[in-house]
Amino acid sequence: MSAEDDDNVGVVLGALLAVIAVVVAVVAFVGIYKMKPAKVAPPASALAAPAAGAPSAAAAVAQGLAEAASVKVVDGVVKFYFASGKSDVAAGGNEALATVVSGVAAGKRAVISGFHDATGDPAKNAELAKQRAFKVRDALTALGVAADKIDLKKPEQMLASGSDSEARRVEVAVQ
Repeated sequence: MSAEDDDNVGVVLGALLAVIAVVVAVVAFVGIYKMKPAKVAPPASALAAPAAGAPSAAAAVAQGLAEAASVKVVDGVVKFYFASGKSDVAAGGNEALATVVSGVAAGKRAVISGFHDATGDPAKNAELAKQRAFKVRDALTALGVAADKIDLKKPEQMLASGSDSEARRVEVAVQ
């Protein structure tokens, strides 16, 4: 065999490997494509109105959103709402705390109050409310508020009307 034959064999082997790779890719793509579930219309019974007392789809979505962490500013009070069993501060918390930071810079104090709902073990709820208040305090100190300008109040259980998701909150006010 000559060196020319060796070069031709290398080219043929390279082309053969390229063809094999393309075939494997096509087979894999077709296999994945066929595994996708077909879009089937839901049965008519699923489109019917929910049974009496059953939550609607919109209510279920609203309940899910109510369980998510959120933050609101109401009458100058920053209210952090927490998901059940969680102490994660909602996105947008730093922006909401801007008024508190400016109030403390003007010589006032930040007062953090933790609240919890009445479901489950009261001692665990009080501890979770404390952890949530600490997370909000940490967010304030990260924004430059001195720790000695922050007052923490003992967690309180909400006994008034309202949902459990509204009771799981930490409020920050400037006094």
